[in-house]
Amino acid sequence: MADRRLQVFYTVARQLSFTKAAELLFMTQPAVTFQVKQLEEHFNTRLFERSHGKISLTPAGELALDYAERILNMTAEMEARISELTGQVSGPLLIGASTTIAEYMLPKLLGEFKQQHPETQARLTVANSETIEGKVADHTLDIGLIESPSHHPNLVTQVCCEDELVMICAPYSDLARRSTVSPEQVISHPYISRETGSGTRECIDDFFRGNGVNLDEMNLVMELGSREAIKGAVAAGLGVAIVSGTTVAKEVRLGELVAIPLSPPLRRQLTLVYPQEKFRSKLLQAFLEFLESSPLVKNQIDIAL
Repeated sequence: MADRRLQVFYTVARQLSFTKAAELLFMTQPAVTFQVKQLEEHFNTRLFERSHGKISLTPAGELALDYAERILNMTAEMEARISELTGQVSGPLLIGASTTIAEYMLPKLLGEFKQQHPETQARLTVANSETIEGKVADHTLDIGLIESPSHHPNLVTQVCCEDELVMICAPYSDLARRSTVSPEQVISHPYISRETGSGTRECIDDFFRGNGVNLDEMNLVMELGSREAIKGAVAAGLGVAIVSGTTVAKEVRLGELVAIPLSPPLRRQLTLVYPQEKFRSKLLQAFLEFLESSPLVKNQIDIAL
């Protein structure tokens, strides 16, 4: 309901980047630039200083950002409260999740939530944890499920459950018969990692550092942005990797991969993130309460991060 130009300006101002704003808004960069230009023409003043490929807010832009945030928050609150006069939990729920959460956990959870609240429509965005966190902070998503604690000061972080990560290798690897492996044994072999920005990558790097491993000494042979690609590379004998144990259950059963616990164990937390605001829509509150009471979350069964 709020002026689209205001929504676009707000996202650009928060990101200080037309490119990042276009990605978050699912728009082309020229379209974002056009919307901002229209708003500047409306106010007859520049809202951004542009210099050497970087942008910054002008004094008018700072003032506009303050009002834009309040206007957009009030608009969202008005729409939610009016829709709740019917007494029903309804409408779109904009959820973001990292790839493995989206593939292994959310389908069943969203199905159960839909059964309880048939008037809702879940819209899922899949990206790495860093991207999801940014979209929630910019109000383009209602809630995010990420694989690491949030670093954003304006987001509420709520831990749901834990997941154990394991080292995987090809069945003919010299590590395949071990009952456990140490961080030092892992890095002594060619290592295949997730991409920078992945919650899994952050968690594993912290684990190595905490156990005295110098990341510069790792024999890093590949960085891949897909869990399936990592499993395929490991099965082909190109190296070892660390992944959620749940995500390789099928391949282990088929004998395509071997999963070995780490010593010390590596466990990570599934984290919910949502905006830190006074008003919370009835739909978002219902979804949070559903997650808290769900046996899938409470008992930590079949959860993959």
